[in-house]
Amino acid sequence: MAHGWPDQSWTRARIKTLIGRRFDKNMTLSALAQMLHRHGFSHQVPARRAVERNKEAVTGWRKET
Repeated sequence: MAHGWPDQSWTRARIKTLIGRRFDKNMTLSALAQMLHRHGFSHQVPARRAVERNKEAVTGWRKET
């Protein structure tokens, strides 16, 4: 959020934009994906929903947001 995006997900496109802003360098998305993989980063997706999940709170949050 500190970099101007509305959420905290880091997509390759966002990382590419940030590299361009900070270091004035341009990379292709495939080159960026290879670099991230070489440094041990991988695509992360939750394996399952949280047990503590409150369905009413999620519905209310979605309406607000």
